[in-house]
Amino acid sequence: MEFTNDTYVEEVFTDVTAKDNDLVSKDFSGCTFSKCDFSNAGLSESTFVDCIFRECNLSNIQVGDVGFQGVQFINCKIIGVIFSTINSFLISWEFVSCRIELCDFSNLKMKQSKFLACSIYETDFTNADLSETSFVGSDLKNTKFIDANLERTDFLQAKNYYIDPVQNKLKGAKFSQFEALALLAGFGIEIE
Repeated sequence: MEFTNDTYVEEVFTDVTAKDNDLVSKDFSGCTFSKCDFSNAGLSESTFVDCIFRECNLSNIQVGDVGFQGVQFINCKIIGVIFSTINSFLISWEFVSCRIELCDFSNLKMKQSKFLACSIYETDFTNADLSETSFVGSDLKNTKFIDANLERTDFLQAKNYYIDPVQNKLKGAKFSQFEALALLAGFGIEIE
């Protein structure tokens, strides 16, 4: 499908293939995308406000200066996306049961974001402000947290994370009792 208009309001897109398409400088407000394939699409300078992406493939999308405000990603595949280039003034989003791999969220201020029951593998949150964010029930295998603000962040029922308490701000962060032992790995402590 070709997105020929500059603005889309409260439209529903189902089973749309926009793979490898260029959707530069488009505005989407209140739109729902269901089972759409945006892999390798260029979305630069576009804005998504109060939109829902459900069961979409967003792998390798180009998101330079894109705004995501009030956006939900549900059951989406998101691989190889460099989110660190998005419009940092328009970040308000929620990821639910998404597969997020090899993505870069470094240097973003994403307070109160939600990553619920997601598989987040080999993803970079270096120098990100994730204060009051929720990672409840997420698998964070090989995900990098360095110089991140994780104050009041909720890691309950999250697993497979490595967070160095010396290199990150953790005041008020919540951890499940068993998984919290991973916080000691940075000190070379063995617990048997």
